[in-house]
Amino acid sequence: MTLRFPVAPMKATLGTLPTDDEGWAFEIKYDGYRTLAFAEGGRTKWQSSNLIDVTVKYPELSEFAASVNAGSAIIDGELVVLDADGRPRFELMQRHATQVAFYPFDVLSVDGHDTISLPYESRRELLGGLLETGPNWMVPVHRIGDGAALVEATVERELEGVMAKRLGSLYVPGKRSPNWIKVKNRYPVEVVIGGYKPGTGNRETTFGSLLVGVPADVGLQFAGGVGTGFNQRTLGNLTARLARLRIETCPFSTLPPREYTRDAIWVRPELRAEVEITEFTNEGYVRHSSFIRLVD
Repeated sequence: MTLRFPVAPMKATLGTLPTDDEGWAFEIKYDGYRTLAFAEGGRTKWQSSNLIDVTVKYPELSEFAASVNAGSAIIDGELVVLDADGRPRFELMQRHATQVAFYPFDVLSVDGHDTISLPYESRRELLGGLLETGPNWMVPVHRIGDGAALVEATVERELEGVMAKRLGSLYVPGKRSPNWIKVKNRYPVEVVIGGYKPGTGNRETTFGSLLVGVPADVGLQFAGGVGTGFNQRTLGNLTARLARLRIETCPFSTLPPREYTRDAIWVRPELRAEVEITEFTNEGYVRHSSFIRLVD
């Protein structure tokens, strides 16, 4: 088989750090858009994870092929936009707020020869010699073993997390593989419950998500919704408590966007909850939130 545009990228499973640490390589997980680069004849075609040609969106990457030490190559990586502290931020990437950077982590083909049947460490070594660092791209470092130390470093830097990749594993296009594990950093934060959205399906008698906020100088600032992390007992108990706190007016200092206010039921902001999030977005909303417990 010879790979041609487009190629469905290999996918990771969500999990925790492997216990057999020395059998794995660890990379920083960058928070951006998964993208494949098809470099050939001095030009590069860029493909999104859902197989769409996105070349015209990123003119700042037009010289990428000149940094590839081969006549052609297919390279897998992440497009990111960095904040003022040099950290990738998904919200900035969504807006393409500044120029993107490409952080490649795998190579699928070189000079028309597929490399997906090579073990991970061979592909990583090949990638290191294949691509020269450029103004908007570089091959990030990785490490063998001691994934906990890298996780700790990413927590300190407030990065998204770590990728664990099994040594000796092959690249399987389009497949979700247990040989790649994404370990996401999550942070506990305290929020105030100001309302909820009615539930559907098996949550028809409880609620779908909590509408939460954080105290601010101007009052209770809306911070988005929390719809996961509840068991049946928690759903029942919370539904009963929220029913006693219902009010007619929105308790947040500014009215949330329509997607949140549609069918919303407001409550007196008397209950506080601890939730886990990956980060607050630029709008101040919780991202990838999950309920932990009520704070008494």
